[in-house]
Amino acid sequence: MPPVDPQLAGLGDQARALQPRTVALRRALHRHPELGLDLPRTRDAVLAELADLPLQIHLGRTVSSVVAVLEGARRGPTVLLRGDMDALPLREDTPVAFRSEIDDAMHACGHDTHVAMLASAARLLARRREQLAGRVLLMFQPGEEGFHGARYMIDEGLLARSGPAGTPDSAYALHISATLPSGELHTRPGPIMAAADVVRVTVTGRGGHASAPHDALDPVPAAAAMVGALQTMLTRRVDTHQPAVLTVSHITAGTTNNIIPETAFLEGTLRTMSEPVRALLHEEIHRVCRHTALAYDCTAEVRISSGYPVTVNDADEAERVGDLGSRVLGRRRVASMPNPIMGAEDFAYVLREVPGALAFLGACPRGIDPNSAAPNHSNRVVFDEAAMASGVAMYAGLALNALR
Repeated sequence: MPPVDPQLAGLGDQARALQPRTVALRRALHRHPELGLDLPRTRDAVLAELADLPLQIHLGRTVSSVVAVLEGARRGPTVLLRGDMDALPLREDTPVAFRSEIDDAMHACGHDTHVAMLASAARLLARRREQLAGRVLLMFQPGEEGFHGARYMIDEGLLARSGPAGTPDSAYALHISATLPSGELHTRPGPIMAAADVVRVTVTGRGGHASAPHDALDPVPAAAAMVGALQTMLTRRVDTHQPAVLTVSHITAGTTNNIIPETAFLEGTLRTMSEPVRALLHEEIHRVCRHTALAYDCTAEVRISSGYPVTVNDADEAERVGDLGSRVLGRRRVASMPNPIMGAEDFAYVLREVPGALAFLGACPRGIDPNSAAPNHSNRVVFDEAAMASGVAMYAGLALNALR
């Protein structure tokens, strides 16, 4: 066992004592999920939960964000802790008694647990304010699910809330996972999540009667050829040691069986782990689609919408998160991820500006094999609420450890 750290002593017990409050907030949010950047009900629930704490509250001007600042007893650095708040457009299909009451909206990525854990961590830290030499910046963020909420908050001055230093000295986020053992902490140095871009291609030919394709310019064979050509390009232009995924997941063309359409449409996602590979593939996708279309005497309009950048953990901060996890949760509950994952996360915007780290908190339901559990973003996903006490202790511990 690691030696007892007086700064962190009792954190687990205090987090478990707050568990009824943590669970109550999580379930209230789960019943009433909200999507995107405008989350008035969620924002108000956060404000109500924080109302009795000694915090400076700052509300977003263009989005439903909440920034709460806890000043320590002495001056020192600033640490940022993030909890995202938005849900996903899914109809929930789980057996829990507190399932979503909103049609086609569900907290399927566990952001309700993130909010509840961060709010309880704020309460725990407020009780230990005398131990803090510095400032805690609590970032309650809307719009993580593809809406660039973190970028909006940064543009509105989030990082300037750290005081005269200009930006926080460190930043941390936890992300719950239904496919990791409950209560375990997993992280890694360097890239941990991918950049995500949307690829859209419109192939234009000339419509006509399906019985006389020689009188038309059929865009469908051109579009079909592009799918294969793009996969070949990926394996021939990208180093095998550089992770990259290109998936064409949406194809639309035509209206009936006897009409050759004028256009065909392709849509997919590009995931990369480095900015040079990302830039290369943007160029290659344009080139392959244009030239494949020309081979069929068609044209191709290629649009690539840049999404989140690569989420990169600072090596020292990732090590600190793992070390803290060993002391707060126990050495056996901390694992180093051998590889990054190809999902995307807009905490990347914060980590571009501030040294910090993202870590995954396991919450696989009891009695279920993590390998067969419904994953995040599934309409059947269920999280073990007992894991939230570990998340509360970790959030609070990260601040206490940084602000000694």
